[in-house]
Amino acid sequence: MTGPVTVSITRRVDPSQEDQMLAWLRAGTELSERFAGFLGSGWIRPTEGSSEWHMLYRFASPQALEAWELSAQRRWWLDSAQGFVAESSREHRTGIEGWFDEPSRVDVQDLRPTVPAPPRWKQMCSIFLVFFPLSLAANELGRIYLSDWWLPARVLLTVCVMTPLMTYVFLPWVTRLLAPWLHATRSTR
Repeated sequence: MTGPVTVSITRRVDPSQEDQMLAWLRAGTELSERFAGFLGSGWIRPTEGSSEWHMLYRFASPQALEAWELSAQRRWWLDSAQGFVAESSREHRTGIEGWFDEPSRVDVQDLRPTVPAPPRWKQMCSIFLVFFPLSLAANELGRIYLSDWWLPARVLLTVCVMTPLMTYVFLPWVTRLLAPWLHATRSTR
């Protein structure tokens, strides 16, 4: 067997131990991230307050997974959960199906903290900074090189060229450039 392996584990946790469980999961993720071939992890609960937690972690190969599963770090991590976590099932999956099973409730969490989206007005300013000059350039080039084209065909070509440029080149660049401003918290004076 070659290729990525997803491990799906169902664990039972006392609902009053939720904070300890979250800390334990973060610790396990931080440990597993140090192993070559780690591709990610996450968890799902069927309902809020449920004692059942479905956990997934993924490694690039069976060998990388085995290195993690046989490690002293993992043994220590598992031992640290004695008394509040009990494993009830485990399944290894070798296809992509392990990441795309439908959760029964929207209580899905990636263990990395999420960055809140910037305010819409800041998003609008970022898009404007990309769209305006790109639109000017596209219209000028269209006027020079495509003036004899039928207008809808010229607009279609322009949109087909501008959309990927904005999505994959210019917006990511501007977003990185403006990240301190986009994610700055408003000071209260």
